[in-house]
Amino acid sequence: MPIIRLKEIAGMSIDDRAAKLYDLRAELARIETMINAGGRVDNASRVRELRKTIAQILTITNEENLGIRKAPQQPAKKEKPAKKTPQTKPEEQTSQ
Repeated sequence: MPIIRLKEIAGMSIDDRAAKLYDLRAELARIETMINAGGRVDNASRVRELRKTIAQILTITNEENLGIRKAPQQPAKKEKPAKKTPQTKPEEQTSQ
């Protein structure tokens, strides 16, 4: 099963994609260090999945920079209309 799906990567913002890329590279470095030290890795196929996901993130980012792929449209934030507070007329107010 993939770490993250291609549609999810394409739908991410640039900052989210960069953060995910940083996390995946850190995890890959940690696992490769364990392998090089002669340690046993619980899930050896995770290395391949990490490399593939990193490549997909870099590919989508590069395609957007070159204009091949359109950048995801951020949904416009709808501003809620201001609540109208009932205004009291000066005659209705009682002063003591």
